[in-house]
Amino acid sequence: MDTKDVILKLRTQNGLSQEELAEKVYVTRQAVSRWENGETVPNTETLKLLSKLFDVSINTLLGSPRKLICQCCGMPLDDSSISKEPDGTYNEEYCTWCYADGKFVYTSLEELTDFLVGHMSNDNFSPEQAREYFNKMLPTLNHWKQTED
Repeated sequence: MDTKDVILKLRTQNGLSQEELAEKVYVTRQAVSRWENGETVPNTETLKLLSKLFDVSINTLLGSPRKLICQCCGMPLDDSSISKEPDGTYNEEYCTWCYADGKFVYTSLEELTDFLVGHMSNDNFSPEQAREYFNKMLPTLNHWKQTED
């Protein structure tokens, strides 16, 4: 879905006129009209306001051009699993299970690996296979790269 369609859908779902939406994000009605016609897209600051107003990520507002994954555990992210900062803004880097209330849940790679092996192994994916997979994959994610530096 394109940005223009996402904004139109969210605005109508929330029962807002173009004028009402414009007032809430400090732009003109004409600006909202241009977004919904696909002539322009909101600037970064306005995208942040729209994200907060509609409780969706900026990635969603932009039509989900990026396939987001948690940079701590590797889980695919969508608006229901993306973490939020203490002020309510989305943090599109992490899932709600790895990053909550501005803090990381897992303090070490070993702790996360043990958790994932315990929950992801099954008849088709043995604990040994799971551990080998996570030992290779997790260090490639940004959170664990940063903690190594």
